[in-house]
Amino acid sequence: MSGKLSSSAQKIQEALEAHGVACQVVEMKETTRSAQEAADALGCRVGQIAKSLIFKGKQTNQPILVIASGPNRVNEKKVSQLVSEPLTKADADFVREHTGFSIGGVPPLGHHRTLTTFIDEDLLKFAAIWAAAGTPNAVFKLTPDELQKITNGRVITVK
Repeated sequence: MSGKLSSSAQKIQEALEAHGVACQVVEMKETTRSAQEAADALGCRVGQIAKSLIFKGKQTNQPILVIASGPNRVNEKKVSQLVSEPLTKADADFVREHTGFSIGGVPPLGHHRTLTTFIDEDLLKFAAIWAAAGTPNAVFKLTPDELQKITNGRVITVK
């Protein structure tokens, strides 16, 4: 872990402070790009990793953020029903354009604009969870309540 944060990680630290949560962004030497890599680097269960996945509405082209527990695969049909349109997986350019971050470091907050957000109910099973903080090796620890507070996300079953 290093002292001075990169500009993307610092942006997330400032966004957390603006939301009134006392979370601390840390940058790891190891990559935290995937849920398993993050869990290995942090010494936690993969289920404690809150992975931020961006989908795209087929008709509206609107970004949809699903924050899923590390091992869970998102059932796109379930989420499609909630947003009343079919979804497609967003490509890297779409993700960067709508969030300002690259795949592998997309945080649950600090995006260019507010996104429709869904939170995997499985994340609520843990006292502490970890989320990406803007780069493939930056993360922050928070509670499920704090995740709901900073995202205003709707808790759903994603799998």
